[in-house]
Amino acid sequence: MKQTNNRKAKGFTLIELMIVVAIIGVLAAVAIPAYKDYVVKGEASSALATLKALQAPAELEYQQNAELSSLAALGTASGANSLGILEVDTAISAGLKFTFSGGSLNSSVMKLSRESTGWKCTRTGAALTGIDLEGCS
Repeated sequence: MKQTNNRKAKGFTLIELMIVVAIIGVLAAVAIPAYKDYVVKGEASSALATLKALQAPAELEYQQNAELSSLAALGTASGANSLGILEVDTAISAGLKFTFSGGSLNSSVMKLSRESTGWKCTRTGAALTGIDLEGCS
């Protein structure tokens, strides 16, 4: 006589596994570009925060000496932010420049310069132009 097996099969079928893989693929296709944008904006915000933190000491230095002489006079160093190099902008009498060295914003530049109406933040670099940063055009 033929014996019948009354046990149910356990596990997943191939089609169920393929559906799960497809869902994960769609989620990754949406999440990875959003994450990259988030990283770029985070790096730009970090550089802007570094420059803005030096705005008050730079204004004080400018009021006393009519120019910015060095980063040491502001109480910082060129490697204050690990994303790039901070320096006094020698093209103008009162200005700070942050040049990205690596990461997604490599070679982009943010500048904080003193003008007659106050301090102005500018940025150059293709990766920085598409980012909306409060207070930096």
